[in-house]
Amino acid sequence: MSLSATLKKIGSSRRSDVDMTEGNIWSHIILFALPLLVGSLFQQLYNTVDTWVLGRYVSDEAFSAVGSVGPIVNMLIGFFTGFSSGASVVISQYYGAKRYDQIDKAVRTASLITLVAGIVLSVLGVVLTPTMLRLMKMPENVFAEAKTYLTIYFAGIIGLMIYNMGAGILRAIGDSQKPFYFLACTAVINIVLDLLFAIKFKMGVAGVAYATIIAQGISAVLVIITLLTHKGCIRLRAPYLSLDFSILKKIIFIGIPAALQLFITAFSNVFVQSYINFFGDTVMGGWTAYTKIDQFMFMPMQAVALATTTFVGQNLGKKNMERAERGVSVSLLISLIVTAAIMIPIMIFSPYMVKFFNENEEIIAYGSDFLKYITPFYLLCCLNQVYAGALRGAGNSRTPMIIMLFSFVLFRQAYLFVMANYISNTVMNVAMAYPAGWLLCTLIYFIYYKSVGLSRGKMKLE
Repeated sequence: MSLSATLKKIGSSRRSDVDMTEGNIWSHIILFALPLLVGSLFQQLYNTVDTWVLGRYVSDEAFSAVGSVGPIVNMLIGFFTGFSSGASVVISQYYGAKRYDQIDKAVRTASLITLVAGIVLSVLGVVLTPTMLRLMKMPENVFAEAKTYLTIYFAGIIGLMIYNMGAGILRAIGDSQKPFYFLACTAVINIVLDLLFAIKFKMGVAGVAYATIIAQGISAVLVIITLLTHKGCIRLRAPYLSLDFSILKKIIFIGIPAALQLFITAFSNVFVQSYINFFGDTVMGGWTAYTKIDQFMFMPMQAVALATTTFVGQNLGKKNMERAERGVSVSLLISLIVTAAIMIPIMIFSPYMVKFFNENEEIIAYGSDFLKYITPFYLLCCLNQVYAGALRGAGNSRTPMIIMLFSFVLFRQAYLFVMANYISNTVMNVAMAYPAGWLLCTLIYFIYYKSVGLSRGKMKLE
């Protein structure tokens, strides 16, 4: 039996794969998004415990230092996450088209890229850390601890990258459950190590960083084992990693625009953070607490957006445009309903939520204000996240890149420059740069999607 025939037989077997080209759209979106959401909650839980341990048991400076380096971490991670989305979209469309031989080539190509990129980005992260901290105008009293955390984090970042690529491959065929199980397992490990290293062994910021990279390394091992032993069409046949240049071209076509978008947006946020840092330690602390809660707010809409990407990818692979568009409408409704339901409790209990991270009264006051004034605008993000996910699922990642770079980078930086230099340089005016960018982004997406839809920029499977 030929390799192509073997792969077709394997790929057609029903296991953890989910074919979204048939069946109820609501149940497909919800059941796919739920494990993603819960997995993200676990992932965010151990990021939250990092800052909680530092704020409660180390120092306010350590809390502010680690909490404020998010834009730097997101810059390099975002680049690879965007790039790996290219592999996920390619595989999801081949899965919808039942092209199992091409899926095999895509998995081997994506795996090899991950190994090479992991080494490169790890080195870049360590080397560029001092420069990025200076660009961020990190105060001297927290500079050393921020540098320590980032150096350790980037030294072990390949574990996170392997997990992200492997999870993306699994999600492309509709399996969002295994990535959730891995995150749940490693979240518990990370929390235990946080408490052990930072409190028991008094390792401070370094202990938190080591706990994180160890947990991420374990998640990488779990996803590698899964791909090596998978009984479906995405089985990784080690050591036969190789590059298929036609597949690589498709991954680059979709992945590079998404990678550049996430990288440049995160790079822009480095400068946003510098505006926040201008106001001192307590404002930085309040902003740190806000951003941790902010990440929880984004989770439902991002989980639904990822579900939309896979749903659209599979259905367009089967050439079912009408069903793909119905899936986008369903995703929008789900995202808006869930986000609206969690907004009010966050606004009401904002002081208590900030206090969980740090009991400094000034930090609580600033963090509460950020939450109260910014939270209502998350409804806008539901639209831009789902539309972006839908367009990427169609193979059109250039349009989301252009829209988001214009809204989140050019417009936001112009807003901050004008506000700080010509209108009123207050911390709340600076913070409102985010809702202003979300509003513009959503308006552009709405106009584009209603006028063009999913037809432009589609990837050709041939």
